Amino acid sequence: MSTKKPHTRLSVNINKIATLRNARGENRPSVEQVAVDCQRFGAEGITVHPRPDERHIRRADVMNLRPLVNMELNIEGYPSPEFMDLVLKVHPEQVTLVPDAPDALTSSAGWDVEPNKEFLSGIVDRLKSAGIRSSIFVGTDIANIKAAAATGTDRVELYTKPYADLYPTNPEMAVAPFVEASTAAHNLGLGVNAGHDLSLENLAFFHERLPWLHEVSIGHALICDALYLGLEQTIKQYKDILKN
Repeated sequence: MSTKKPHTRLSVNINKIATLRNARGENRPSVEQVAVDCQRFGAEGITVHPRPDERHIRRADVMNLRPLVNMELNIEGYPSPEFMDLVLKVHPEQVTLVPDAPDALTSSAGWDVEPNKEFLSGIVDRLKSAGIRSSIFVGTDIANIKAAAATGTDRVELYTKPYADLYPTNPEMAVAPFVEASTAAHNLGLGVNAGHDLSLENLAFFHERLPWLHEVSIGHALICDALYLGLEQTIKQYKDILKN
């Protein structure tokens, strides 16, 4: 097991680009072109979260993105039969398993792994057989992370909204459970990803404190920043944080 702190990769979630496109029903902005540009500007991965109602990223988008994403394609979602059919057909580098209900506005919690361990283990086995890295979306509870490790998953993704909510008033208290969770996951042989409400305001402190962090997936805040800074400058600022 490596003891060297890993480089943290930036994966840009482009769901909000699809939301904007869908508002007019045409192809502007182009999800495909934004994915290409994000990579050109320095993003090391593209994340999409297709939902059953296709209110933002559509199944067709996922198929179209596969040949265009030459860094890493990360597909998030609840592992329904339809979702699994899609990811096994597209063969992304990573699949992040989230416990969202079909009508969820956004991911609002990680898995309670123990009661779902048999189900998740079967999903992880299918992904592993296909040569696809798996990541399970979890909170910071150590027992839950141990249960995730028992499924055979490659990584966990830490749900960071609790950190983002507390950071403005007590950053040390906000980050402490994530430091413990990151260490525990690493000691169990898991890679560590993180995502949800990370931003230019709170990412540097989070990145500095976590001893093990392989990837952050950032969408909403990054796209909001790009409205003011431009997409290229925004990605550069996020990447600069992750270099330090």
